[in-house]
Amino acid sequence: MKSKYISKLFLSLVGSAFLLMSCEKEDAMVVDRVVSPVLVTVAGSSFTAAEPVNLSATIYELNKSGLLNHEVGIDSIPLSNLAIKVKLNATTLADLTTDQAGKIILFKTWSELGLAAPKAGNTVNIEFSGSHKGQAFTKSARVQVK
Repeated sequence: MKSKYISKLFLSLVGSAFLLMSCEKEDAMVVDRVVSPVLVTVAGSSFTAAEPVNLSATIYELNKSGLLNHEVGIDSIPLSNLAIKVKLNATTLADLTTDQAGKIILFKTWSELGLAAPKAGNTVNIEFSGSHKGQAFTKSARVQVK
């Protein structure tokens, strides 16, 4: 008889424990992330120590109106006359404007990028930033000495 009451008591305790358990609602993400309003493609990532750095970036606006149509898809439209700020370690290297094809070209020496004596394997992080339709964006690119 005692074991019958003990087993019922145990089952009721386990049942109430499951009922009292609940998941806590987590707050929203700590870091708010916003999708970039543009697509930035960077060409050129490694150069010899003897040659200058010649980077080009093309900025596109993505037209997603044909997203659900497999014959159209997403269209990349070059953004012309868009102001782009090129930075190295929070220091502005250049203020450039995209051409009709949405392209900018950065031409710098290694010493201008902070490497007075560049050696194979050295890297420099460069940022391309701007604003499109009231939304800021930044694209990082790494340049390496080969």
